[in-house]
Formats: sequence, C-alpha cells, structure tokens
Amino acid sequence: MAEADDFDAFYHATRQRLLHQMYAMTGNLADAQDCVQEAYARAWQHWTDVAGHANPEAWLRTVAWRIAASRWRKIKNGVAAMARHGPPSHAPEPSPDNVALVAALKEIPEAQRRTIVLHHLVGMSVEEVAREMSVPSGTVKARLSRGRAALAALLRESDPRAESATEETEHAR
Repeated sequence: MAEADDFDAFYHATRQRLLHQMYAMTGNLADAQDCVQEAYARAWQHWTDVAGHANPEAWLRTVAWRIAASRWRKIKNGVAAMARHGPPSHAPEPSPDNVALVAALKEIPEAQRRTIVLHHLVGMSVEEVAREMSVPSGTVKARLSRGRAALAALLRESDPRAESATEETEHAR
C-alpha cells in the first residue's frame, strides 16, 4: 500500500509540470497528454525501479519524450509508405445485405454468432469449430441450427422486399 501511496504522491507532485514540459516539446496538447499518460502507466508498472532512480521525474520525462518520438517516426514512415505506394485503394461501401447481416448477427447470442461466423464465413468444419471453441460437435450443430433460424427470422423482419412480397401474396388471396 505504501508503494501506491508513494506513486500517487509522485504523480500529484509532477503531473502538471511534466504535462507543460511535454506540451512545450511537442507543440500539441493532445499528444503531450497521451505521451505523459503512457509514461505514467509505464512508471507504475516499474515503480520499484523508477522510485529508486536518482531522478524519477527525469526518467518519466525521457520516457514521455521517447513515446512522442516513436509516434512521429510511425507517422513519418506512414507518409513515406503512402508516397511510395500511393493512397490506399477506395474500399467500396458495404452492400445493404452485408449491413443487414451484421446487424442481425449482433442480435443473436454471442456463442451462436461466433459459431456461425467460424463455420459459414471462415469455412471451418463442425469438428474444427468444436475444437476451437472447446465444445462438443453436437453443441456446434445445435448452435448453428438455432443461430440460422434466428438469423432467418431477423433478416426476414429487416428486409422490406420480404414485407412487400408477403403483402402481395396476402392481397392476391
């Protein structure tokens, strides 16, 4: 408990000063806040070593600066890669059918959803799904059956074409 109290005291004594320093170094308040927060998280993970450091605040400032520099490198490398390869190709919008399927999948229980995705979208066999999910193959078959039935009902409800077809059928009678 004393360790947590020591860290809290250190945090409260240094947080504003370190944030101001990193803001001055990075020129961006949001970046400075992110880097300082990450540096404090790392300091807490290694608090026994950091607390024993000759100047824990300097250690923290160095870590925050390295985090900022690493972010800049990643951005610079990303820009260079885009200059080399061009912008990413345009991704087409999802079809209404895909949107309806994803919405319907969200409505069924997680176990059924995962089973259906592994079997139908990933292409795994019933036995492979059973091994991955650590359940008997009979459970996989039951989840597939129940999940497909639930999806069929949900997709029927969300498809305006199905409603108009049902209305036309009823009207023709």
